[in-house]
Amino acid sequence: MKILVPVKRVVDYNVKVRAKSDQSGVDIANVKMALNPFDEIAVEEAVRLKESGKATEIVVISIGPDKAQEQLRTAMAIGADRGYLVKTDDNVEPLAVAKALKYFVEKEQPQMVIMGKQAIDGDFNQTGQMLAALLGWPQATFASKVVVDGGKTKVTREIDGGLETLELALPAIVTTDLRLNEPRYAKLPDIMAAKKKPLEILEPSAVGVDFAPRLKVLKVADPAKRQGGVKVPDVATLIDKLKNEAKVI
Repeated sequence: MKILVPVKRVVDYNVKVRAKSDQSGVDIANVKMALNPFDEIAVEEAVRLKESGKATEIVVISIGPDKAQEQLRTAMAIGADRGYLVKTDDNVEPLAVAKALKYFVEKEQPQMVIMGKQAIDGDFNQTGQMLAALLGWPQATFASKVVVDGGKTKVTREIDGGLETLELALPAIVTTDLRLNEPRYAKLPDIMAAKKKPLEILEPSAVGVDFAPRLKVLKVADPAKRQGGVKVPDVATLIDKLKNEAKVI
């Protein structure tokens, strides 16, 4: 079984981001970048399936700037076999990503696509669902457990009321949640070996997708600073403040 894993270069989740002074976006100058955490979980799950004998090859794909090669090499150090980078400096939106991934699915013919449920920068949570719609494949989102058995996979997913288990016929799309696994740390020999693994770099024209943004960002601003609390002398004053100042009652 071949598994396709899309990954994205994002600001490291430990970094506290700030809006640019002109409010045109987030300031990422000299900011540490990393592999999207949900995508890292997806890579780890694919590697575990390969280690258990369920998968034979793992292909990782990223759409982004030239520096995204670093994140692809990180995925290869975890255990992916080879990768693709579609090089673009555009802010690529979910539908364009899904269309590009459709090209790679048709090219590589994988039996499963495992991907993070969302990227921590845009928080769209749309790409997996859009890709499933474009391909006409079954999908299971927010996976907390994945079991592959023959031509089917059972996916346990988290819902508001608890857990739900779905059985999907392969090929299928699976998006990962935080509780699916804990990604491993890549060892130095694996990091060195990842530098020699095949990585093909493509231009957007090669996949036949227009990455020009359809959405316009009007303003990006830091959240308002929280004001300090105050002590009130009695319940009557509290009720008055809740009613006339906070306007919550």
